[in-house]
Amino acid sequence: MTWDMRVRNNMFRRLPVERATGRLYGGRHRLRVVYRTRDLVVLGLGVMIGSGIFKIAGEQAAATAGPGVLVSFLIAGGVCLLVALAYAELSSIIPVAGSAYSFSYVAFGEVWAWIVGWALVLELLLAASVLARVWSLYATQALNGFDVPIPPWLGDLIGQQKGPDLFALLILLLVVLMLATGSRMSLKTLWFMVMAKVIVIGLVIATGLKFFGAGNLTPFLPPARPAPERDQTVLDAVLGAAGGGTPEVFGIWGLFAAAPAIAFAYIGFDLIATASEETEDAPRKVPRGIITALLTAVVLYAAVAVALVGMVGMDGFAKLDPDKLLISAAFDSVGAGAMGQLVDVGVVLALTTVILVVLISLTRVIFSMSRDGLLPRPLASMSRYKVPSRATLLAGGAAVVTSQTIDVLTLEQLVVIGTLFAFLFVPAAVLALRHSQPDLHRPFRVPLAPLTALVTMFAVGWLMVNLKVQTWAYFGIWMVAGLLLYLIYGRRKSQMKLLLDEPPPERPVAARLAAPPPGGGPFPGPPPPGGAGVAPYPPGGVPVGEYPAPGQPGTGSWPGDMRPGPASPDSPYPTGRYSTGRQASGQFAREPGRREPSASPGDPYAVDPGVPDPYASGPYGSEPYGQYGSDPYGSDPYGSGAPEDRRPRDGEHQEPPPGGGRHRR
Repeated sequence: MTWDMRVRNNMFRRLPVERATGRLYGGRHRLRVVYRTRDLVVLGLGVMIGSGIFKIAGEQAAATAGPGVLVSFLIAGGVCLLVALAYAELSSIIPVAGSAYSFSYVAFGEVWAWIVGWALVLELLLAASVLARVWSLYATQALNGFDVPIPPWLGDLIGQQKGPDLFALLILLLVVLMLATGSRMSLKTLWFMVMAKVIVIGLVIATGLKFFGAGNLTPFLPPARPAPERDQTVLDAVLGAAGGGTPEVFGIWGLFAAAPAIAFAYIGFDLIATASEETEDAPRKVPRGIITALLTAVVLYAAVAVALVGMVGMDGFAKLDPDKLLISAAFDSVGAGAMGQLVDVGVVLALTTVILVVLISLTRVIFSMSRDGLLPRPLASMSRYKVPSRATLLAGGAAVVTSQTIDVLTLEQLVVIGTLFAFLFVPAAVLALRHSQPDLHRPFRVPLAPLTALVTMFAVGWLMVNLKVQTWAYFGIWMVAGLLLYLIYGRRKSQMKLLLDEPPPERPVAARLAAPPPGGGPFPGPPPPGGAGVAPYPPGGVPVGEYPAPGQPGTGSWPGDMRPGPASPDSPYPTGRYSTGRQASGQFAREPGRREPSASPGDPYAVDPGVPDPYASGPYGSEPYGQYGSDPYGSDPYGSGAPEDRRPRDGEHQEPPPGGGRHRR
């Protein structure tokens, strides 16, 4: 294992970065690479630019901020940019399909990762269901706008607020089929539809600026007044409990009050991170794609807001036809009704791309959680199309059931709270990894990381307290159900738990030779009791087939002029199995086959007086390596010659010494 085994094997076990990045996953659990930087930008625009771009500016200008809603767009964009920077850094470190789920697994531990992943499932599942319903409403409106006759029996099955809806069912089935049969097909479709809706947005901006009136932007900040009765938010509850304060709209406060609703329109840049495993050079291209897509979306939203507010004005919104899409009614009010029909087509295309990207992201989150064992592992297997088709079918089937059985349009804020909950963990993960693993390679780094991360968490928290108390209650129920599921299934089936439960591999132990080497005689028997007897080996010698004791140099029946005993302190070079003889410092070992003169009395490597020379006799006589005095094999070609000319005997092998040359054992 490549990570610290001292990690505690409990619910807070953390996923090592090297495992999170997929190096230990098999081919059955890998996604194929299909995205480049421009594909990621299109992916982000596909999910961020939906129907909201055609109505959010008018709604917030008329009810909350007035013409100052233009500043609200920049405030919301700034908050999202801070979050995007955190996503960019973590995507450069951990470029995997799990996005915030995988980031939390590495930074905080398994149970926190499950909580974040479960919140993402809520966000994406409800988003797909809500968008399918909204798609049906706008598709029906577009058909009516073009005077397409709709049979009465079909009229009761399409464009419905709740209950069974045929259009919502068909769009989900079509997208799921497209995703289950390969990403390339869905990517080409996404490119086409995103380019088409960007062209529509460009026409909307150009037409709106044609009817632009500077007087429609005054007063830029209408006087503040108490907010009308509405469902209580957490902020309202806190203000009421603290001092009896009441929320206001318009004025300075209105600029910030409109920001949470606008930030919801920007949500989607985070889903680019779920495509990391399918992107070439993801550590660099994913951060570029996230930031580029978000900045492009902010510019387009702000441009549409300028054109719409400047064309109608704050007072004009109250006079528009409430039965039509706000921007279509705005064009009707200035005599550009044909533009309204084009907008209807653009909205249908925009919602189609959003559904496509949301289902891609939901599939990747389920795939990542299944690959880690927190959901059933078979969901992470690849189909013959090289996509996680089982996860895709599960995600699509759940979206179909939810959209057809639940009044999802009343649960729209649950999509927002699931996203913001994940947003809260991402900058916190940046801080945690900066502290716990500062040496990780970070191709992208958040500037002024501690301060930026803290400001990001505060801003996200501000957006969350502007959500309804009822939304928080539903979210709490969902999270409790998810935690119970983890305790029952995920905690026991976690791949990290199973991996840490495995016993460490045993070290291989060298086996003793079953027979003595050729020409070496039998192994000696055990010494007699009491240790009496003659030592069978010279001082410092070790029999062939046995390891020397710690601190004792390895010696034995090696060829050459080896000497037993400890290494000389005068030589800085150790001796070992590749030596051809010990030489004094500053000299080279002699060449094979070359005779050397006898050791002089002053030779520090000479045998001590009184100690028998174990190399004076034996099968090799006194000849140097490669020269045999008496060849027991007669004229056998193996018996004589230089080492280069002789093949090794049985039990001998060739291997290069560390310093070059050839050596035979």
